[in-house]
Amino acid sequence: MSALVASICLSASFQASAEVAVIVAADSGATASPSEISRIFLGKLKKFGDGSRVEVVYAKEGSATRSEFDKKALGKSPSQIKAYWSKLLFSGKGSPPKELASDAEIKAKVAAGGGVVGYIDASAVDGTVKVIGTY
Repeated sequence: MSALVASICLSASFQASAEVAVIVAADSGATASPSEISRIFLGKLKKFGDGSRVEVVYAKEGSATRSEFDKKALGKSPSQIKAYWSKLLFSGKGSPPKELASDAEIKAKVAAGGGVVGYIDASAVDGTVKVIGTY
C-alpha cells in the first residue's frame, strides 16, 4: 500500500513540474532573454529586441501550464499575478493579456504570426512554432 502511495506522489510531482515553452511563430526572427520574457509577460516590454511589436497571450487562469509559467518564468504565484494585473487595470496603467483556453488555441494564435508570443506545455510544440525559452 505504501508503495502505491509513493508511486502516486512521484507521478504527481512529475506532472506538476512539466516543462513550459515560450513560443513565437515558426518564421519569426524574435528572440528574448529570460529577463526580457519576464518583462514581456508582465507588460513592461512591448517590443522584441529587433523592434517588432509583441502581443501576449496567456493560458487560462487555473491551468497547470499557467501556474508553472507564473512560478518559473515570472517568479510569482498565480494569486500574485492576478493581483499585479488587477492593480494595473484599476490604475489605468495596463490591462491583462488575452487568455486562451488550451495549448492548441495558443499555438494556433501564435503560429498565425503578427508578433504574438505565448506559452504552452513543451510536449505540445510542433513545427508551426519556434521556442524562444523553456522553464
